[in-house]
Amino acid sequence: MPEAQYIAVMTTTDSEERARHLATTAVEARLAACAQIDGPVTSVYRWQDEVHSDTEWRVLYKTAADRYGELEAHIKGAHTYGNPEIVATPVAAGSDAYLAWLRTETRVSRG
Repeated sequence: MPEAQYIAVMTTTDSEERARHLATTAVEARLAACAQIDGPVTSVYRWQDEVHSDTEWRVLYKTAADRYGELEAHIKGAHTYGNPEIVATPVAAGSDAYLAWLRTETRVSRG
């Protein structure tokens, strides 16, 4: 299978306000064409040998695969978690028009 040109990247955070900040700043920087926020969601996970259950908001970014490194760095720099969840999933297929828009919106503006 060829390497994906487009990816969906997910992270979670502890408030809607922080989720909006993570989403907005990434789109403003053209690191993602769009970001969707859902929540609250309940996350159950093991951390430091204890099981935790917390309310979080999920941010799902859509971007070009070649923007991943910069998007990951942005998320880490803007996030309040010491070890934030950052998971990228390849987009196997999508509408030509949408993917063309996604690529255009994740290019650095020269204007």
